Amino acid sequence: MLVFVALLALVSGCKEKEQPKVQEKRKYAGSLEVLNSCGEVGSAAKMTSFLRRNGFDVVSYRNDLLQNYDETILVLRNPEWEGAQALAQTLQTKNIMKVASKRANDIDATIYIGKDFKQIIEPEQGETNDNE
Repeated sequence: MLVFVALLALVSGCKEKEQPKVQEKRKYAGSLEVLNSCGEVGSAAKMTSFLRRNGFDVVSYRNDLLQNYDETILVLRNPEWEGAQALAQTLQTKNIMKVASKRANDIDATIYIGKDFKQIIEPEQGETNDNE
């Protein structure tokens, strides 16, 4: 009986280990378009790779006509897309525009890459390698 009481005291005093939080996967990865709007060669390809590694579906990437954006801008062509908030967090941007678009059936969002893209895709390197 004494063993049972000791065992009960031991079990009731143990706390369960907190389970690590599992990142919830989006049901739909979205259809994204990436435009190089900063003028740096290869930035659209680098951003595309970054987004794909983070679970987004980039369906096209290319150079934009204007290439003078300082900051990355997210344009939601389908504001009802459930992954919009996750994309904004991944891009670390509050520069978000919602537009009514006929292209919403094909493209959920367009990312206009600004000169800040290195801080987005390589935060630790983009912040520390500015003087190199």
